Amino acid sequence: MDFTTEKYNELLIALNHHRNYRIRHDVDLRPEFALRIAGIEQVAGVESTYYFRAMHFESHAELITKIHAMGHSIGYHYENLSTTHGDMEAAYNDFSTNLKRLREIAPVSTACAHGSPRSPWNNQSMWKPAGERDIHTLGIDYEPMIDTDFSKTLYLTDTGRRWDGFRVSVRDKVPEQQERWEKEGLIFHSTDDIIHALNDIQHPIHKHSLLINTHPQRWMPFGARWMAEAGLQWGKNIAKRIIVATR
Repeated sequence: MDFTTEKYNELLIALNHHRNYRIRHDVDLRPEFALRIAGIEQVAGVESTYYFRAMHFESHAELITKIHAMGHSIGYHYENLSTTHGDMEAAYNDFSTNLKRLREIAPVSTACAHGSPRSPWNNQSMWKPAGERDIHTLGIDYEPMIDTDFSKTLYLTDTGRRWDGFRVSVRDKVPEQQERWEKEGLIFHSTDDIIHALNDIQHPIHKHSLLINTHPQRWMPFGARWMAEAGLQWGKNIAKRIIVATR
């Protein structure tokens, strides 16, 4: 069964066969699920980064503190251009204010854009080279989708509750690299597909650094909530296909 906490633990074990990987988590919804994943990683001896949206800062401050105490990094999952309806100046001010709020809870030196698939604005475009501002002047050392060299790093994300969700994703993808990765046999559908590749030392996955992105609300023990999440994501994927087709 995929997207269970047991399967995630299996993935962490398989990653022991890879020499260079980084894990990030976009905490879009249900921050309590992030705490559970953080605990699994702590037991496995894995450190990762958890990106939180501003809507969760005060309501889940204690949870954020606990995750940081486990040895994980905390990042800002920003969506300022969407929330300010495309106003670049207001978005920058909002980003700065929210970053300060999060830093009152835990150290923060990384930030990553929320995809906001229903918004016409790409939150990442507020930064150079597209925008006028440089995110690094705010003490942000690493923005994954800006600072990662994807010519050397394979991006694996569970967007769409699948690992080949770039076909339905509005923004959580690397379009300029997808064709090359497909030719190299680096497109995976299930978590088991990735695990099998990691366990095969001859597989081309071992030629690349890995940037793995998960959404913790998708990973849970099998049961009624698991089935509800699967059904909800099926409906979302249909909507995303429509959005992608019309852009």
